[in-house]
Amino acid sequence: MAKFNTVGARPSGRGPIAGEQAPSGRTHEGAPGYARDTKSELFLLAVANMVGEQTFYEGANERDARFRALAREAAVADPEWFTGFVGWLRGEGNMRTGATVAALEGAKARLEAGAHGHSRQMVTAALQRADEPGEALAYWTRRYGRSVPKPVKRGIADAVGRLYDERSMIKYDTGSRGFRFSDVLNLVHASPESDKPWQGHLFQYAHDRRHGRGTVPDTHTLPVLARNLAFGDSVEERADILLDPDELKRAGMTWEAALSMAGDKVDKAALWEALIPSMGYMALLRNLRNFDQAGVSDEVAQQVAERLADSEEVAKSRQFPMRFLAAYRNAPSLRWGHALDKALQASLGNVPELGGSTLVLVDRSGSMQSPLSARSDLNRADAAATFGAALAMRCASADLVEFGTRSQPVHVAREDSLLRIIDRFSWMGGTNTADAVRSRFRVQDRVVIVTDEQARGGEEATRQVPETVPVYTWNLAGYRYGHGPSGEGNRHTFGGLSDAAFRMIPLIGSGQRAAWPWESRD
Repeated sequence: MAKFNTVGARPSGRGPIAGEQAPSGRTHEGAPGYARDTKSELFLLAVANMVGEQTFYEGANERDARFRALAREAAVADPEWFTGFVGWLRGEGNMRTGATVAALEGAKARLEAGAHGHSRQMVTAALQRADEPGEALAYWTRRYGRSVPKPVKRGIADAVGRLYDERSMIKYDTGSRGFRFSDVLNLVHASPESDKPWQGHLFQYAHDRRHGRGTVPDTHTLPVLARNLAFGDSVEERADILLDPDELKRAGMTWEAALSMAGDKVDKAALWEALIPSMGYMALLRNLRNFDQAGVSDEVAQQVAERLADSEEVAKSRQFPMRFLAAYRNAPSLRWGHALDKALQASLGNVPELGGSTLVLVDRSGSMQSPLSARSDLNRADAAATFGAALAMRCASADLVEFGTRSQPVHVAREDSLLRIIDRFSWMGGTNTADAVRSRFRVQDRVVIVTDEQARGGEEATRQVPETVPVYTWNLAGYRYGHGPSGEGNRHTFGGLSDAAFRMIPLIGSGQRAAWPWESRD
């Protein structure tokens, strides 16, 4: 009689997050804890870690120290993997501070180990916005002093040449920064790029404005800066220039600067309507309340809503899905709701349509209620509800369950508004993951658990499901120990605050190897 080659037999896929197959520790709530290898622990921590932020079970200093140690170890052991990781973390992963810290700590570790190469590439991969070279120097000098090693300087200089232009100077070279553009240039000795003949003039003007020399930008080589500098005088002569969208754009006026300059000189609704055409996607998203309070017209609001709901705009913006939930909860009027729901759905484009039946368990325990960051009203429970509900809506057949001390189903239908479904979740106390899995598993084809993995009790959660049934854990916190094995057979873990990890489910389910997001598959 065949033991293995039976009906339903299929090759087991492999996931990149590799962990122990037997527990070596305990979760923070006392359940069997499974450690991961260095790369896996670093990845899960990086995609959930807002640097310098307290979490439910780890203090900010403890968490940041663990992150630094993992980054240093990975950078020395496998620099090619680490460089790809840093670039992905800053880009698709959209974790700005974490990428900078990882790259600089990795470079420091390689220098200390006497390992040559890669450090420059690590640093430049992490810097993708014009304020980040200054951020990198601020971090380095605070931790290691003003002596900046050559590979770090060169990595930052590469980013400077790529990122510094007129509009970025207007936006980011301000007195609130400890390291102005001029300071960065002096420290890293960046040279203008050969295909940017205006950049030498920009660098010189950065030094002049830093030292208050009163230099006026040349209207031919730096036209945007010249108009921006003169714009304040123009407003004093005629305030209605603030209501001309073309003039605002030509002068590179940020919405913050325009509002400050306007004061009570012009109508706020008219000012917003002039600013909106040149505002970026995130600026629109964060100002919906201001638009309502100022009384922006329905016609202009419709234009904003169309941009918010546009799937291409959503993709380019790289917003975390929870930002749309935050905007929905903060906006006073209902005129944004449909657009935000469409935007949220578009931001979850990686969520697969899974055939068969799926049990989706969403952790709503106390530890999931801590905020994602000190500046956020949202928490990991909100993120779990968002991802769990989105997955359930796209499954051919799904049982969506919230759990904590107890568990209960959450109603979901494909025609529902995702934002409304999220409001159906409640707080559920402790983290009795094993009980929830055992009581809700009904021979579904797969189980997905969205959680921080800090289960309580003496049982291992995934053992409540037969080994032939895949269990996918989506980790939203990055603590050291997980609640089950990972990386082999039918037990896999992925993580993060974006939908990118969803790509792994159909790959692993079909017996393929799911590579790291920045690597090509075998």
